[in-house]
Amino acid sequence: MRPIKLSDANQVDRQVGERMRRRRILLGLTQDQVADALGISYQQIQKYETGANRISAGRLAQIAEVLEVLPGWFFGVAEAADEPGNSSRAVIELVRNFSRIEDDRVRSHLMALMRALSGGGEVDGDSEAAPARQAANGGISGQA
Repeated sequence: MRPIKLSDANQVDRQVGERMRRRRILLGLTQDQVADALGISYQQIQKYETGANRISAGRLAQIAEVLEVLPGWFFGVAEAADEPGNSSRAVIELVRNFSRIEDDRVRSHLMALMRALSGGGEVDGDSEAAPARQAANGGISGQA
């Protein structure tokens, strides 16, 4: 095992910061919200995310808790547990917009449609899949 050079350490700081930023955005959180949860300033979050400031082990554990991941996730250790396409801008945008939908019925219809379009294994008689079948067969009726 070779010794870590200073330039390697700086690269690790940037990687941890970038993964922190991606996870925050995926959860739809602002820098202010994460900062408030940690009891620090949003400027400090910015410095962590850019890799300008190094994150201590204790602080990384706190950040992991707020962002709902294990601390090793920031280093790519839990990479296999990540959802495919997690870093995709489109996925982040989809999650953000979906979370803003307040009508549970609309959310249910969208989930069923996405499941049907992705081939997500519909079970016969699945009431959540019924809206997707209707949409696939010419649209959802005018029921409200």
